[in-house]
Amino acid sequence: MSPIPQILSLLKSMYPGAVSALDFSNPYEMLVATMLSAQSTDKQVNKVTPHVFRDFPTVEAMASTSPEILLPYVQSCGFRSKATNIVLTARKIMSDFGGQVPRTMEELTSLPGVGRKTANVVMANAFGIPTIAVDTHVFRVGNRLGLADASTVEKTEQHLMQNIPRSDWIDAHHWLIHHGREICKAQRPLCAVCRLSPLCKYYNRQSKQK
Repeated sequence: MSPIPQILSLLKSMYPGAVSALDFSNPYEMLVATMLSAQSTDKQVNKVTPHVFRDFPTVEAMASTSPEILLPYVQSCGFRSKATNIVLTARKIMSDFGGQVPRTMEELTSLPGVGRKTANVVMANAFGIPTIAVDTHVFRVGNRLGLADASTVEKTEQHLMQNIPRSDWIDAHHWLIHHGREICKAQRPLCAVCRLSPLCKYYNRQSKQK
């Protein structure tokens, strides 16, 4: 019998009420925060965004500024291109989507600097649309546990959607992120204290090799 239902049940009990660590209050803020979070930390993004949203509180305000003006606000999150992409994205939302952040994968990924992962995060967290965004934690933990068996982000997303009930997609994304941050760390996973170890593909494989 597949261990997947038991793994999901344990994750749910371990991380009840898990939600995005990014601070946001509307789809525009979710989109900007997620764009800033690429190869940065949620903690750093949450330090930056209050100042960004104070001075650029709407899509229209962001579209009216320039990358040069925005850059000092966001440069601590890395990559000068983020400022450019955020401003260009706001302008495209104004010109192509009536000032409203779009809600579909096709529309979101048409925005500058918005890839599939960012689109999935926005769809799930801003609009409640069932998706599974695969970041580094979800990729690592999903494959270690055996919820996926894939070498690429896109295939991992497909496997997770096949193996996890659609009703749990949004929550499972957060469970896997929390587990990756707290226990299933990249370099030194804390298998000895992990309640999932008996069910974990990675742990059982490592144990056999000892």
